[in-house]
Amino acid sequence: MRITQQMLYDSYISNMNSSLSKLMELNNESSTMKRINKPSDDPTGMVRVLNHRDTLTAIGQYQENIDTAQGWLNASDENLIQVSNIITQAKTLAEQAATGTLTSDNREQISYQVRSLFEQLVGLANLEYDGKSVYAGQKTDSPAFQEILWMTTNDADFAGDTGFYIDGDSDTTILVQFYDTTGTQGAGALMNLSDANLGVRYSMDGGETFHQGSLTLAGGQAVVNLPESGARLTLTNAAAQVKLTPRDDISVADGTWLWLRPTAQYMGDDSSDNSDVDVTSLGQGTDQLLSWATGNFGPNVSVRVDGYLSNGSLVRNAATIGSQTIVYSYSTDGGVNWITGNVQAPNGVASNVSLSIGGGLLNIASNGGNVIQPGSQFFLHARSSSIEVAISSTEKVRINEVGMDIFGGVYQDPESVADADGNRVHLTSQNAAVVFAEDGSSMISGSNASPTKNLFEAMGNLIAFLETNNQSGIQNALASLTQAQEHILNAAASVGGRENRLEVASTILDGLEYNENERISSIEDADMADLLTALSQQEIIYKAVLQSSSTIMQMSLLNYL
Repeated sequence: MRITQQMLYDSYISNMNSSLSKLMELNNESSTMKRINKPSDDPTGMVRVLNHRDTLTAIGQYQENIDTAQGWLNASDENLIQVSNIITQAKTLAEQAATGTLTSDNREQISYQVRSLFEQLVGLANLEYDGKSVYAGQKTDSPAFQEILWMTTNDADFAGDTGFYIDGDSDTTILVQFYDTTGTQGAGALMNLSDANLGVRYSMDGGETFHQGSLTLAGGQAVVNLPESGARLTLTNAAAQVKLTPRDDISVADGTWLWLRPTAQYMGDDSSDNSDVDVTSLGQGTDQLLSWATGNFGPNVSVRVDGYLSNGSLVRNAATIGSQTIVYSYSTDGGVNWITGNVQAPNGVASNVSLSIGGGLLNIASNGGNVIQPGSQFFLHARSSSIEVAISSTEKVRINEVGMDIFGGVYQDPESVADADGNRVHLTSQNAAVVFAEDGSSMISGSNASPTKNLFEAMGNLIAFLETNNQSGIQNALASLTQAQEHILNAAASVGGRENRLEVASTILDGLEYNENERISSIEDADMADLLTALSQQEIIYKAVLQSSSTIMQMSLLNYL
């Protein structure tokens, strides 16, 4: 075979490039300290490395979630300790005021301090972290509590006979007294709110001076007008009876007394799970259907009725519930993706159907009509208060709180906020409730009430009884503060328990991160001893190729002629 000069040159260049390429690869490994720098270096190894890096990314996200959760929970933990310290101060003041040696002036002086403590507690209950409300459930963009006026009465019978609501506001407790304008009825006698002989007066300075009030009857209600106070009380049952007291003797405790005093209304979410679901509908004729959901749902579930099934085929016409097989679709991500082709045969109940939606049922019944038009949609909104973050692939931790479950106060269910026409209704004792009230009552029966762990109610009643020089009421409020403090400390313990979980999870993630890095290193990192040896060998090879190529290239037949 004849070897041409071109063949020689091509061979020289190929050998030099090959050895140089290998030398450059080894040089690159030495600069990166890695054996795998591109997929072609080790395809199988690269896949394993990428899988481990995905795991590291997930671990990094879990660590970030833990840092966020620790911020929320640490803020809440420290805040609840401050709340407990303020309760301790309030208890100390209440203990002083509960002694028989103090005068009304002494108790009034203490009331100023307690009102200040009450304001501080409302502020702490509206704690924010990173601009988000901690104790308002998922309503993180608004305060958890707002101050309102509420009513206490010493007459449990009166409390059971009528509801109330209050308009306006007052910086001091308003003490309301009922009496017989004719002076013929004795202390403790009963008189209807609608009786023309019933008189009412009120005091804003603890009973030192009284102002004349009036009663206005309208629509079965009795409006107690308190013009100098800045507030007005409406009693929802004008047929209710009050117990009378002598007009000029406020020491008589047999009658019906009312205290209009401060408390706090909870404005956040109330449900700690997704079991409470609001359903709204859209489509022709849906206003004549009654729909409700049962089960556990995500936050953005939509249901669409597509028609009915006839002979195995979808008919996109109006479907009669209870007699035709409904064909429907549903989405769990707000309508981005739909699960189609779902069918529900009649369940044997006339004008009623239950559609299976993941974790529960959408129930539809007749409310004047029993036909569903194709394209009608139902939107399910789970009332949930929890904000949870994932701290591992199988574990989540709640970082926020439901304020009313900690501080109490007064709560109005969202379903009671508006009337049938969508107009906002008054906050009343009939559509709202005092949190932790054992009998479900929305009124605490004043000095005769049993202690409660409702912090804002305990503080509100303490203020009322301090400002009106009611020693027995102060003693009752003191007992409530003791229970409320225990409840606050239990809540703090719950927060502390979650903080401990985060510490354990963080330690576990640190270990997993170390192991993943070790596995990546074992796959892609270069062995220094082997690398230096190979680099030295390849350098010798490259030099040899250059030397031999140079020698051969200088040889020519002309040198021998």
